[in-house]
Amino acid sequence: MAKILIAEDDENVRQFVARALAHAGHTVTEAEDGGLAAEILEEQQGAFDLLLSDIKMPVMDGIALALTAASSFPDLTIVLMTGFADQRERAHGLEALIYDVIPKPFTLQDLMQKVEDALTGKPVEVVSLARQAMNESKG
Repeated sequence: MAKILIAEDDENVRQFVARALAHAGHTVTEAEDGGLAAEILEEQQGAFDLLLSDIKMPVMDGIALALTAASSFPDLTIVLMTGFADQRERAHGLEALIYDVIPKPFTLQDLMQKVEDALTGKPVEVVSLARQAMNESKG
């Protein structure tokens, strides 16, 4: 299975995601902010199959972490998570660096499917982040 680094400042979300991925057989390393995740990436020389990061975090946010990770480890697959439409908009334009953005709240099934898709390189269904944000604000 895959070696996954999770960067998430919300302890409950981080533990939920880590447990789910570990239960699926993945090796999981946790970081409570982007700065720690960047340090772990450097220490491990990018030896991860997937970086799963929240966007809005203290110290170093997920966008800065994605930029740092992608410049040092261009083969690393990156998936971002956020519950904020404005944060998803910030990720717009990073398509060359990140696989996708998972909107929060997400179901366990949604998370596991997105991780599986990212790890297998399945093409992302192209949906405009702005349109997705608009649809969410309507509903």
